[in-house]
Amino acid sequence: MSTSPRKPLVSGNWKMHLTHFDAIRLVQQLSYALTKDDYKAVDVAVHPPFTALRSVQTVLDADDIPIVLGAQHCHWESSGAFTGEVGPPMLAKLDVRYVIVGHSERRALFGQADEVVNRTARAIQAAGMVPIVCVGETLEEREAGSTEERVGSQARAALEGMSSEQMGGLVLAYEPVWAIGTGRNATPEDAAAVCGLLRRLVGELAGDDAAASVRIQYGGSVKPSNAEELLSAPDVDGALVGGASLEADDFARIVRARTLRS
Repeated sequence: MSTSPRKPLVSGNWKMHLTHFDAIRLVQQLSYALTKDDYKAVDVAVHPPFTALRSVQTVLDADDIPIVLGAQHCHWESSGAFTGEVGPPMLAKLDVRYVIVGHSERRALFGQADEVVNRTARAIQAAGMVPIVCVGETLEEREAGSTEERVGSQARAALEGMSSEQMGGLVLAYEPVWAIGTGRNATPEDAAAVCGLLRRLVGELAGDDAAASVRIQYGGSVKPSNAEELLSAPDVDGALVGGASLEADDFARIVRARTLRS
């Protein structure tokens, strides 16, 4: 049994899937699939699209379901003339706890630069929520042997200006870009090495206490068949799950992976 003081966090990133009706159905199915013991061992979060946040929040509250609500993105400003964007206080008012920032799809498809990741992560914290800061290298960067340099650079930029307490209280997610939505995944050794690198980096920047408390997820084609092996390393504190989180039984099996017991 793991002796880590960190409670694992398994997050379901639904991306641009599900209407609010579908989202209600999925979260209800997930609540049936999980048990009290699962929630004791693992923090479980779901990240619906913006249009489903209020519906999912209502179901979680009404049925007293201990699943935590997350969002997939937000702007760094609280309000303003930013058509199509959502400010952190808007999410906080919906009882959103976690907000993903720096996901490779936001970086690659929407031009989210390191500076924007940092500004957004700090704005999320200022609104009383927890950023899930994603970092990860491309296949070309991995093959060139620059994984540590790239991931380290992204993490340093994202954490710039944060206090030790802030660094220790956030979530980092290692998501190798080449493993997202491809069916490929990092080996357990890959996940362990990079998550260990991230923890050492937090230690260098913020001290041992922050390094011991920061939670580090692995993401990238996590499935029920590989979750236990991928999440077996001491420095891996859960998973950021994409496609498999859209099926309640599959997601519950990942939550219940034996290596995630506290």
